[in-house]
Amino acid sequence: MIRTIETPILAAEERLRLAMLRSDINALDELIAPELVFTSHLGQVFSKWEDLAAHQTGVLRFTELTPSEQQVHFHPGVAIVSVRMHLAGSYDGARFEGDFRYSRVWAISTYGTWWVIAGHASAIPTLSVPAD
Repeated sequence: MIRTIETPILAAEERLRLAMLRSDINALDELIAPELVFTSHLGQVFSKWEDLAAHQTGVLRFTELTPSEQQVHFHPGVAIVSVRMHLAGSYDGARFEGDFRYSRVWAISTYGTWWVIAGHASAIPTLSVPAD
């Protein structure tokens, strides 16, 4: 049974990744719930409309989103995804690149599809090893 539920979540995660890379506003609109609460790695809270506007205006541009270490957990009516993502792009003209951990809560939309209702991103610091 878990496999049956996991397949559409993994497909939705991939569709979200591609929509973010392409700044595909229509796909993002379908994949993000109106009541979205997204907390950035800097502690800023964004709504769906702020997220869509950042993509639409070009303030946020991704050039790379490479996932790894993906975990999916299910609870009645929701799926929780944790994924490590190497990303690169620009925000308000400033370039960025690094590894981040995204947590997303997916729920069934009013249309019977999965959409993100909450998310959080954390930067994964690069550890430096002291020289001997």
